[in-house]
Amino acid sequence: MEGLKKLFLPITATIGFIQNHFKAMVFLLIVVLIFMPRGDASLVPHNLEKISLVGPIMDMTEIVQKIDEARLNDRVKGVLLVVNSPGGAVAPSIEVAYAIKRLREKKPVVVYASGTIASGSYYSSIWANEIIANPGSMVGSIGVIMQGANLSEVMQKIGIKSQVVMAGKYKQLGTADREWLPYEKDELNKVIQDTYNMFVADVATARGLKIENAPDFANAHIFTAHQAKEVGLIDKIGVGFDAQEDLIRLSGVKTPIWNKDDPMDEFIKKLSAQTAVTLNTYFPALTLK
Repeated sequence: MEGLKKLFLPITATIGFIQNHFKAMVFLLIVVLIFMPRGDASLVPHNLEKISLVGPIMDMTEIVQKIDEARLNDRVKGVLLVVNSPGGAVAPSIEVAYAIKRLREKKPVVVYASGTIASGSYYSSIWANEIIANPGSMVGSIGVIMQGANLSEVMQKIGIKSQVVMAGKYKQLGTADREWLPYEKDELNKVIQDTYNMFVADVATARGLKIENAPDFANAHIFTAHQAKEVGLIDKIGVGFDAQEDLIRLSGVKTPIWNKDDPMDEFIKKLSAQTAVTLNTYFPALTLK
């Protein structure tokens, strides 16, 4: 037994050290990442900026801030917005769209759809000089939806009843404790339809499409990249390299220098990716969509 302990002593000692000093090691790694030399290239200001819009659109404050900073930075001559998002909330999507519109007034903007550019993420992108989509990307879904659950049967089975005190006929719009009444559905549909009309009108204006052709390019159709090009939702089909080359051409820079991700951001991204892989390996049923 003592022999086995001695044999595995280097391994157990290492594991024990990691367990006892894990926080200190992480802190030391963060300090190294912050203060480590980044090479001469980082001392040269970038003249082209890449901004990523990835995942569901909820709070777009950081993205809008990056776009506005690029607009105000005279050293930046063009922006590439890389999009891979299924869409999301209406208001944040419009915030990004208008930030792109402001940016385009001062310098060229190219949008590259690396995977999915649909619904709110397409709305966000419409004012770019060009929209380029990967051949395997999904484009479109120009539509608006509001949905909710009817939990009345579940509540009845477990013995829960709701109580409401309200003022205003429509105050309970979207409640989950019963089926929506016809006049409530009409009220919600009024909002949905008006938002949809705004969406379609903005797409038609930004993309130079005829509003009367909305049933062809809107109506929540989902397109492949080739189909989207045929109806006018994108300008070109290509990959990331093509999008970068187009922005270089539009911006007129002779020696393109792209912005680099902050080392801390890179560390967090890699850590998050590794954590996701680990969770999927040991807990394959645990997924977030």
